[in-house]
Amino acid sequence: MEIIDEELLDSITIQAIESPRLRMNYNFHESSDSKSQRLLNAMEPGTALPIHRHLNTPETYIVLRGSLNVLLYSENKEIVSCTEVNPKKSVFGANIPAGQWHTIEVIEPGTVIFEVKDGPYRSLTDDDILVIG
Repeated sequence: MEIIDEELLDSITIQAIESPRLRMNYNFHESSDSKSQRLLNAMEPGTALPIHRHLNTPETYIVLRGSLNVLLYSENKEIVSCTEVNPKKSVFGANIPAGQWHTIEVIEPGTVIFEVKDGPYRSLTDDDILVIG
């Protein structure tokens, strides 16, 4: 059994701060081939996440600490929704449907999410990234 506690969140957050990407995963799944990809993702403001989609799986975020904006985009590259996910404001997470263009913007230092999507893990291809401008 693994316990998700403040000590674990702090440890992953330190790694995220020290990472050039300003984020760090802590995987609960055994491999990239696992049918369920379950992980903690510690992220700092300024981390760069492309606008992307997952054609074959929904993606769920639960914010354990901190806050972020979840942005959804149309096929026309327009923002259709921007929602702040912040447990202090009683907004705990988001479930993004398969195929939906999306990204997140980290608002608060020390933000950590629990993230789930169906496996196996698939790297994003050029067709899965929406380039604006």
